[in-house]
Formats: sequence, structure tokens, C-alpha cells
Amino acid sequence: MARNNEQQNISDVLKDFVKKNKLEKGLNKVNVKEVWNAQMGPAIAKYTDEIQLNEKTLYVSLSSSVLREELSYGKSKIITMINNELGEELGEELVNKLVLR
Repeated sequence: MARNNEQQNISDVLKDFVKKNKLEKGLNKVNVKEVWNAQMGPAIAKYTDEIQLNEKTLYVSLSSSVLREELSYGKSKIITMINNELGEELGEELVNKLVLR
């Protein structure tokens, strides 16, 4: 087996591996859950039952109707915040719609 003399950054190698094996969707679903919990904080994460990313729509199930109502006023800000956090890694907009249940 011949050794490739080119030096590559480990993150570039991993990105290539993910693209070649079409793993982006699964990783995006994991990343968006982590970003939601990190950006929204432990108080909101405590009331978050489920997070699903389907196409470019983020579905978030909340156990508090009061919190759901409060968050509904800031949907566009939440979408921007999540995309900014994930966009650094992906270079694209991952979420364009937020549905709070």
C-alpha cells in the first residue's frame, strides 16, 4: 500500500470521509440537538422533550405551553442563532423553519 505524501489536516480528512459516505444528515441531526441545548441553556433544555430535523425544518417538542408561547415570539432569532452556530462547520443554512410543539 503506497503512502500518500500529502499532508492533510485531520478535520479535512474527516469532512471528506463524511461526504464520501453520505453521513451529513445523521451528523446534522446530532449537531442541531447539541446546539439547541447549548444555545438555549439548561432551563429551556429541561423542558425540551424532543428535537427533530427534517429537511430544513426543526421540530421542537416542549413540555411547557408557556415556554412554547414565549419562544414562538423569537423564532427567527432562534433560527439565525442555530444556523450561525452550525454554519461555521457546514458553510450552509441548515434550518429555515422552526416548529414548536
